[in-house]
Amino acid sequence: MVRLFIFLVVVLALGWGFSWLADRPGLISITWQDHLIETSLMVAATAMVALVGAAMLLWWIVGVIWTSPYSVRRYFRARKRDRGYQALSTGLIAAGAGNALLARKMSLRTRGLISADQEPLIHLLEAQAALIEGKHDEARKKFEQMAEDPETRELGLRGLYMEARRLGANEAARQYAEKAVEHAPYLPWAAQATLESRSQSGRWDDAIRLLDQQRMANILEKPQAERWKAVLLTAKANDRLEGDPKGARDDAMAALKLAKDLVPAAVIAAKAWLREDNVRKAASTLEGVWKLGPHPEIAGAYIRARSGDSTVDRLKRAEKLEAMRPNNIESLLAVAQAALDAQQFKKARAKAEAAARMQPREAVYLLLADIEEAETGDQGRVRHWMAQALRAPRDPAWVADGFVSEKWLPLSPVTGRLDAFEWKAPFDQLEGPVEEGSLAGDTAIASLPPVREVKPEPRAEEAPKPILVEVKPAPQEAKPPEKELAVAAKTPAPANVTSKGGKTPENGEEPVPFFGRPPDDPGVKDPDAAQPATRLRLF
Repeated sequence: MVRLFIFLVVVLALGWGFSWLADRPGLISITWQDHLIETSLMVAATAMVALVGAAMLLWWIVGVIWTSPYSVRRYFRARKRDRGYQALSTGLIAAGAGNALLARKMSLRTRGLISADQEPLIHLLEAQAALIEGKHDEARKKFEQMAEDPETRELGLRGLYMEARRLGANEAARQYAEKAVEHAPYLPWAAQATLESRSQSGRWDDAIRLLDQQRMANILEKPQAERWKAVLLTAKANDRLEGDPKGARDDAMAALKLAKDLVPAAVIAAKAWLREDNVRKAASTLEGVWKLGPHPEIAGAYIRARSGDSTVDRLKRAEKLEAMRPNNIESLLAVAQAALDAQQFKKARAKAEAAARMQPREAVYLLLADIEEAETGDQGRVRHWMAQALRAPRDPAWVADGFVSEKWLPLSPVTGRLDAFEWKAPFDQLEGPVEEGSLAGDTAIASLPPVREVKPEPRAEEAPKPILVEVKPAPQEAKPPEKELAVAAKTPAPANVTSKGGKTPENGEEPVPFFGRPPDDPGVKDPDAAQPATRLRLF
């Protein structure tokens, strides 16, 4: 556009000049070797312009003739280069498609048309062709050559890193990633691999520094960078908790500022506060995370914040947590466990049964079994709840890549991925409706008989009249020995065994009938016990 504008200006200037000369006529006289030449000013200007144009044309023709050999060579060189780039493009496409034969053919053709020193992509094509053909040693040599060239260093290190990962040489892969980060910290793959390797070796400060560099280079988005930094700070605080509680507290609180729902950071911060005898700060930290999402680790740390508290005090703290997040299964379980420890069985059973109706799972039924054993000692009912726990869905746990851990970890032990652990149910749990043969929360609770209270026995005339059914005894082949008869005589008769008159053999009074369904597992029968009487009371 600028050149066109300059050309128009020059043409207009020439036109204006000739017009100016035409308006001012005159004569020019030239005397040269006794010759007198006279002409008008307009003709002289025209002749001068024509002479300049002819000289320029003659100079151009001479220049073309002089540079024609170089022009011819340049033409054929450009044509050869174009053919080489076409072959290189075809070879890269073939390598990406997995066509090893065409990729190798195009690489050889490219070598003959383009110099590898001028085009480093030839090394990449040859390395890709070798990988497709399974010649990994040849491919590694190509990647090493590219790693030595500053122009292709990043590409070569990437190839060497992938080959090391394929062979399982994690230490070599880490070194390649570290070298790549030194020259180009903005590479996502190198930064991620280096971040994971530094985290695995416990170099938390170096990992945090590298993460900050990635954030400044806009490699990571702000939410993800803050989450990972919070995880690294939590891991650092966990390592410093024993030797430097104050430093661990600062790191954990900084992690909570970046990720407010990070449960491990809250627990570590609370432990650090408690080591400084600051129960109020510890409770405030735990309460803030509990309001965002109830978690059993938060509940355990909050309820046992003071080591000298009684079980009643711990129950009050559990009820405070329940008031913050009512109608939550973790709140109910926390109160039920605290009530069990305080020997308040009625409250413990009510909260546990409410949790079972809300979300029947393994921990709920195990807690009900503990309550049953502590309150009544009825082994049949305890076995009933234990059986329900075996068939119930599993409890949530820290899971990462299929690995279930008892505690939170910053990295996955399977893949080394950062922030891989999630609080969820393991993958092998039963999803959807409970399988046939098991009982849900309401059914499991309703299937048991009510807990019997100890009451004074009613008088004989007030007791309900039992229903008597005659059962024929099994024929006995021989008279039992005297030893067995003695054992039978010492064994007390069952409570639900009556005589013909409907009275127990002990006191002669009619027993209170058992209303309800017996448990699934009545226990193990005593082989030495006496045979039941022939008349039984049914309901």
